[in-house]
Amino acid sequence: GDRSENAEYVYRKKQLGEIDRRVRYLSKRLKAVKVVDALPFDRSKIYFGALVTLEDDAGNIHLVRIVGPDETGFPDTAPSCQRISIDAPLALALAKKQLDDDINVMLPGGVASYFVTAIAYS
Repeated sequence: GDRSENAEYVYRKKQLGEIDRRVRYLSKRLKAVKVVDALPFDRSKIYFGALVTLEDDAGNIHLVRIVGPDETGFPDTAPSCQRISIDAPLALALAKKQLDDDINVMLPGGVASYFVTAIAYS
């Protein structure tokens, strides 16, 4: 019959449009991407790429890595590590903090307090 009445044809055409939009978006993002391959000069402070160990008020340990906004969906090399965007409220609160600093941050669930127990760049 007519291709316009074929459901699979319509579905695949729509899917192709979505793929084309994604390719255009990624092409634009590629021009703005900056690869950070050098460690920060002062590794005692938290900057982009840091692997930070935090302890909350209840004594729970949280391991977070500060990454770019496009990298949060990928698994981390460190076990049980959560990737957070540099634009996230927690990452903004952690920026330039040092070992043994206390951090209070407003999260969607309310105010959370953390204590920095370790900073690594690996």
